[in-house]
Amino acid sequence: MNPKEIDHEILTVKEISDLLQVHQSTIYKMVRQGKIPSFRVGADWRFRKDLIERWMAEKSMSAGQVRKVIESGVNRRNSTSVNGWLPRI
Repeated sequence: MNPKEIDHEILTVKEISDLLQVHQSTIYKMVRQGKIPSFRVGADWRFRKDLIERWMAEKSMSAGQVRKVIESGVNRRNSTSVNGWLPRI
């Protein structure tokens, strides 16, 4: 495949913060922690939109799986009730 055929939209920190609806400082923190796919161009951080969209989908799927486990009550099997009440997880 010819690299010139690939057309990836590149986003800035501001554009990513707008997309994710978080403050720019949150994006910089996520970059430092390696939690979001990114790369540097000189002193500036950039993000490939296709990778961000995939990352968002993966995070959404993970959240959905966690939600299913919580809703299924799997984590409550070993919980101790207080007066018949189980703490909500």
